[in-house]
Amino acid sequence: MARAWEADPSALFVRRLGKSAQELGNSNGDDECPDIWQLDNGDIAVIGRDLTSALTARLPEGVRLGPDERLVVIPGNMLSAAKTDIPDA
Repeated sequence: MARAWEADPSALFVRRLGKSAQELGNSNGDDECPDIWQLDNGDIAVIGRDLTSALTARLPEGVRLGPDERLVVIPGNMLSAAKTDIPDA
């Protein structure tokens, strides 16, 4: 059975949503940084800490991860800063 949505591995990064981790005080510029990017096909790429192992057992009822999916966490202020770049549905 085909999935209703599939990530496109050929998609390109178009623009950052919100502010950089350094601008928000979430990075000193010397380490890996969380980030949110819009891809050229309209999908969103999120760079964050992989907490799949730590959080999978605590997922809410009805929430599941596929074998090729990871649960990543980003700072809350990063998503808040991206709000103005995210269009209403």
